[in-house]
Amino acid sequence: MNKKEFRSDSILSYFRAEWSVLLAVTISGLIYNFGLLANPWFEGKLAGCLVEILSGHSTFRAMLYLAVSYVVIVCIVQIARYVKRFYVRRFANNVNRRMKKVLYHNLLQKSKVELEQEGIGNVMTKAISDVDDCAEGMRKFTTEVFDTGVALVCYCGMLLYYDWRLGLLSLLFPPISYFLAEKMKVLVHRTGAEYKKQTGKLNADTLDIVSNAITYRIFGCETQRNENYENRLSDYERSAVKANVWTSAMPPLYNVICMISVLFILYFGSKNVLGDGWSSWDIASFTTFLSCYTKLSVKSSKAAKLFNSVQKAQVSWKRIKPFMTQEKYSEQAVLNGADTLTVSNLSFSYPSADPIFENLSFSAERGQIIGITGPVACGKSTLGKAFLLEYPYSGSIKFGNKEFSDMPSTLCNSIVGYLGHDPELLNDSIKNNVLMGDNEDVTAYLQSVCMDQEVLKMSNGVDTVVGNGGVKLSGGQAQRLALARTLCHKRPILILDDPFSALDKDTEKKVFSNLKELAKDSIVLLISHRLYLFPQLQKIIWMDQGKTITGTHESLMAQVPQYAELYHAQEGENPDEK
Repeated sequence: MNKKEFRSDSILSYFRAEWSVLLAVTISGLIYNFGLLANPWFEGKLAGCLVEILSGHSTFRAMLYLAVSYVVIVCIVQIARYVKRFYVRRFANNVNRRMKKVLYHNLLQKSKVELEQEGIGNVMTKAISDVDDCAEGMRKFTTEVFDTGVALVCYCGMLLYYDWRLGLLSLLFPPISYFLAEKMKVLVHRTGAEYKKQTGKLNADTLDIVSNAITYRIFGCETQRNENYENRLSDYERSAVKANVWTSAMPPLYNVICMISVLFILYFGSKNVLGDGWSSWDIASFTTFLSCYTKLSVKSSKAAKLFNSVQKAQVSWKRIKPFMTQEKYSEQAVLNGADTLTVSNLSFSYPSADPIFENLSFSAERGQIIGITGPVACGKSTLGKAFLLEYPYSGSIKFGNKEFSDMPSTLCNSIVGYLGHDPELLNDSIKNNVLMGDNEDVTAYLQSVCMDQEVLKMSNGVDTVVGNGGVKLSGGQAQRLALARTLCHKRPILILDDPFSALDKDTEKKVFSNLKELAKDSIVLLISHRLYLFPQLQKIIWMDQGKTITGTHESLMAQVPQYAELYHAQEGENPDEK
């Protein structure tokens, strides 16, 4: 039989993927649950033996034999229970890890806009709390299939064996508890969803206070923020109480409903012992039947509780399911033979805003470096981000014959490398910040950005931890380290947004020379307001007030006075004096 493809958005696939673990759960679970039948049987036999000893029809040796046998059976049953629970926990851990791996991978593919619209606090709740609840619901379901499902079948069989009429009568009430649990589904779903919503809002407020603590403190907003946080905490507590009431407070009621049948067992069971009932019983049979039903009622209440737990897990699964899809594509099929970037009539604007730029057209081949420049706030960085598909654009961006907007985000990420204003360095070593898990020699990339000698002088060399965002580095070092990372994970299209702004001219010239060599098989879009290297570029895009002009350095010097003025000013030369 062909192995079915794993689908990350299907609960059944997670069970199927753990078939070997579930096989161990099944074997140990069957041993454990069939062994549970020994408990009421031995309890009945021990009670009957005690009566016979008191009446002089049996001896202590018989009681000792039963007791020892009972202990041995209990040990076997408990060992099987331990094995089952061990593998059920392993199953839950594996599912939890697999779900989080899929979800985290998909979060990486989401645009910043999508994540901001979702809400960071809500995303965190989904990534941690909701995945945990899903895995826990699957664990409880797997556990109760045996601890409740198989056990209930076994207990029902034993009750019907001893007296099928009384067995059917006593089994009237457990289904009522199941019916009640099903009716509670709407309340469990509603209160559970509200609890998750309030958890996300509380997480978002907590992150806000941590991120902006200095600002709130300097401007005296502590009291206001504390009051807002207290209100949010109150909403969270109310939603948590409501959710817990409907998931935790109902099982005792389920148990009481199930135990009503004990009244019938005491009445009709005593008639069986006295010989006036439907069956002929002794004390051992009566005790066995009553013990068996008591255990069945406890299991029934757990089954009703399981319904609520599964419903709670369904709420979490519904919340995270949009993040659990896996996009499939053939990267090699797209990249084979793709050497040309073609931009046609490209326009971009943020939602409900005027266009940042309009009707930009240009083309570039691998090995070319395209300069992008213009006055402050003219849209240079926005043009670079258009290639990241953060917002929809109008016009066309094609690599080879594939339109960017038609590609899945995962494929775009494999085509475009991006270095923005914020280096986004991790609180990790220099080596890990550059290699990001790859197994390469980091020295070559540090040399390419003229940083290798500086790293050698650091306390731990390439293993020096840079802190969150590179706080332990200077601005120029952080910028060059991020550039080294971009070059290490080179893409067919590289977008570099002002990568040399914190460097002196000599260092910039060396890094630029290395960049040309390392990126000779890539298309580089170099966004910069420093122009003295632009004469070396194959093509330049000038942006100003939403308009764009594309040409060589020489043509722009002749056609665009602002460009010529900016270039001469940076060269230390006034064009009016020439």
